[in-house]
Amino acid sequence: MRRKGVLRKLVVDDTVWLWGRRHRHPECREILSLRRTDTPHAQLRLVFRSGEGRAVAGFPLGEGEIIGGGGHWLNLNEPGVVRRFLDEAVARGLLPVANGVTEEDGWPLFDAIVADRAPQEDDR
Repeated sequence: MRRKGVLRKLVVDDTVWLWGRRHRHPECREILSLRRTDTPHAQLRLVFRSGEGRAVAGFPLGEGEIIGGGGHWLNLNEPGVVRRFLDEAVARGLLPVANGVTEEDGWPLFDAIVADRAPQEDDR
């Protein structure tokens, strides 16, 4: 069983990333934090807040689950999901290069990730 608050490793090519997920209040939100081990003080936080057509962990969802438009859901505890968010953040140039914390709304990345998973019209 994984201990809460312990950062997990994700290796992409030769880069080691540390990541963690947590639920915070007020403004019920899920936060996915990413940072490289070689720049430990430059952190990206993807923040997911509940809102119109969007929900974060809590009934009926499990811990770390987020659901967006069209009923698409992702679990922020799964390394494969985290990797897809990391890839999308890199593609958008969201990773901080200087020390400090950069917070970004995670929902635009969510939308891009689930759109990539949707079947194409030719696949039907």
